[in-house]
Amino acid sequence: MKQLLILTVGVALAAAACGTSASDAVDTSPVSGKGASAAAPATPPRSAYRDVTIPAGTSLALALTQSVASDTSAVEDTVTAELTGPVTIDGREVLPAGARLLGIVTQVDDSGRVKGRAMIAFRFTSLRSGDAQYDVETEPQSYLAPATKGEDATKIGIGAGAGAIIGGIVGGKEGAAKGAAIGGGAGTGVVLATKGREVRLASGTTVTTRLTAPLTVRVRRS
Repeated sequence: MKQLLILTVGVALAAAACGTSASDAVDTSPVSGKGASAAAPATPPRSAYRDVTIPAGTSLALALTQSVASDTSAVEDTVTAELTGPVTIDGREVLPAGARLLGIVTQVDDSGRVKGRAMIAFRFTSLRSGDAQYDVETEPQSYLAPATKGEDATKIGIGAGAGAIIGGIVGGKEGAAKGAAIGGGAGTGVVLATKGREVRLASGTTVTTRLTAPLTVRVRRS
């Protein structure tokens, strides 16, 4: 009898538990809508870099890192240089000293005999700062050898004078006149056979160029 009573009570408790509906359970899921506080949107992380535009016309002070010359360089040969000082915008450094530039020789003429002066021209087309590389547009650099007309005249004059002295010793006034003509011809021959000066820019030569178009670079935020 006692066992039957215990069994009856157990069955009743089980039935009561099964009668609990899903609507009676506690809902722990987020609630949205009026009266519910919505989660704040995540703030995107701030970039560690920013873009800065260097305006056209900005001067770039450079030092060549390889030599170029009118008698050894050829068109499309590479030219390399580096900034000798930083470039700043609004008081902040945007390009460091040592940033590297790469360019090409655009024109070259070696010295001619009597006529023609040697020249070489080049321009820079790209810039590397740290791990970033940028295309750049810069004004061309052109270098012309100095004229040698004064030196040529001196050579001719020396030739004529020396001829006159030698001619005078040998044959008096008539010999001096002939000697001067011969000496002058000899001096002219030296000039005709001698080429003018070349243009040679050694590694370390300082040059200055300007941007002909704006350059946008990425710099680290301070």
